[in-house]
Amino acid sequence: MSADFRFKQFAVVQQLSAMKVGTDGVLLGAWVRLDSSHRRILDIGCGTGLVALMAAQRTAEWGAEVVGVEIDGPSASEAAHNFASSPWSERLSVVESAVQDFSTENTFDHIVSNPPYFVDSLLSPDAARTNARHTTTLTFDALAHSASRLLSEQGAFSVVLPYDAAGDMTMSAVRNGLFLARRMDVRSKATAAPIRVLLEFGRKPVATEHTFLTIHSPEGHLGYSDDYVALTKDFYLKF
Repeated sequence: MSADFRFKQFAVVQQLSAMKVGTDGVLLGAWVRLDSSHRRILDIGCGTGLVALMAAQRTAEWGAEVVGVEIDGPSASEAAHNFASSPWSERLSVVESAVQDFSTENTFDHIVSNPPYFVDSLLSPDAARTNARHTTTLTFDALAHSASRLLSEQGAFSVVLPYDAAGDMTMSAVRNGLFLARRMDVRSKATAAPIRVLLEFGRKPVATEHTFLTIHSPEGHLGYSDDYVALTKDFYLKF
């Protein structure tokens, strides 16, 4: 992966970060529901700052404040560089901290996270990569607790995860007073099983809006489905 990943309105330098730009982050940044009531947005485990940058682009009309919190020092430094180099530098900031230790006077209207999610798999010898990919430093319960603690009363919390982690994350959310409002199952192609799931939680139990997305289609633009192109076209140069 190149050290510099360019999108339509910003670039992500990612030489130092444990986790590089990937489809998961782009899906979350494009899918998360944002409107003018969302004045403060938090990205938990922001890494390079990709999802935070996407949120800043999408809220340019009303100038939402976007904060990233990142436990890995080199990743936090790189996010700060990417934020400063973006068109929305005055609205973006990063805090180097575990989210469990992060505190703020004001709550957030939307919290997003592309969190570590490998629970029982073999750990990487690279400690930074382990923290970025595994739940050793941020379990689902800790993530849900932090989101509930930092979320405004009318706010929402959105995550992207492997498909088979949806149940565990949903139960962790419920234990912390958060309830599933939206869900999107993602598959690479129409004949494949889902590989990712995007989840949005709020403080009130509601009927869940459940949708589906297929990324690749031989009939679509450059082999991508029309739905995927529509979701990500404001960001990817290829669309």
